[in-house]
Amino acid sequence: MKRLALLLLGLLVGVGVLLALALEGEPLVLRGEALNPRAVGQAMDLFKANDPRHFRRGETREVALPATLLDEAANFLAGRYLKGRGALSLTDTAVELRFTRALPAGRYLNLRLALALGEGEPRLSSVSVGQLPLPAGLAEQGLTALLARFNRDAQWHSAKGAVRALARDAGANALVVRYVWEPDLLRQARSVALDPAEVARLETAQKALAALVDHRAAGSPVPLAEILKPLLADARDRPGRKAALLVLAVYLYDKDLAALVPQAKAWPQPRRVNLVLARRHDSAQHFGVSAAVAAWAGEPAADAVGLYKELEDARRGSGFSFADLAADRAGTRFGEAVASASPRLEAALAGPFGEADFMPSLADLPEFLHQPEFSRRFGGPGSPAYRRLADEIERRIAALPLHGA
Repeated sequence: MKRLALLLLGLLVGVGVLLALALEGEPLVLRGEALNPRAVGQAMDLFKANDPRHFRRGETREVALPATLLDEAANFLAGRYLKGRGALSLTDTAVELRFTRALPAGRYLNLRLALALGEGEPRLSSVSVGQLPLPAGLAEQGLTALLARFNRDAQWHSAKGAVRALARDAGANALVVRYVWEPDLLRQARSVALDPAEVARLETAQKALAALVDHRAAGSPVPLAEILKPLLADARDRPGRKAALLVLAVYLYDKDLAALVPQAKAWPQPRRVNLVLARRHDSAQHFGVSAAVAAWAGEPAADAVGLYKELEDARRGSGFSFADLAADRAGTRFGEAVASASPRLEAALAGPFGEADFMPSLADLPEFLHQPEFSRRFGGPGSPAYRRLADEIERRIAALPLHGA
């Protein structure tokens, strides 16, 4: 009995030592959740230059992934799915990933991973949890088992098996990935983004949208609220409403849903009408895409997309528009309400529902500010002048019935 007691005591002490080594008093990663709008532009440029629909089976390709984009992606994914903060950096020999999650009592779970650069499939070269190093091989087995638990091991093996080499371009501060393209990689990526149940919900939403617009004259102006209310009311639950927002955003920008979901080629194609918000089609577009991004990817992503678009307009488009920014922010808040199954949204959909419930006034919000004038009057995001207008937009949105008035 004494020997058993000593054994149990030894085990408890061992567990305590392991916990002391694994948990730390300071975070390894300390940063906010905001996504830099520059990352949106980098991601869009990468896709344009590497559109997989134009690749050939068995073709060996290289892509240079900016370290800044990978770092932003690491933090976004850590916040979105793991409730923590992430960071990524490149060295001459490895891709280094760091992750922190705050725990009760002022403790932190800090994780460090290193992915070796070189020829062949990617492999972990070092792993540690806090001050506790783990065998890299054992960590890889654990990762594979975890992915299998969530039915994602096939996608992981396909992606890893396609890679032929990882290298660092020090001059461009980028990770260069050499890989062999197979069409199945695109199918696997789509299966990660959208499972069969989500595809079915998208089909239901597409059919519902078609039914709402097909009796209207082609090209006629239609208030967005007249479509939004029945579309969301018909969906009823949170996943269905997220699908409805995605279908609506694709429709607003006159894009083909089949680019994301090939099965959509066989679905009804809604008649083209001119959906308007505050009597403007561009406001409906800004609202719709921000709502969809917020519902599917969260507020930081939606804000980054909206701000990137306006900064690009200031540089080479129609000019920076605080009215568009207001539509973006209203859409973001609406998408969040859908994602959280907000009781206020339920109440709004159950009664009379108009754009005054979810869209602020655009009166007196400056527009058509090209780069020189925007810089002269507002400097840039974060300046006092910019913040005053951004705060005014938030005040108007907060006063709406959907958000607290």
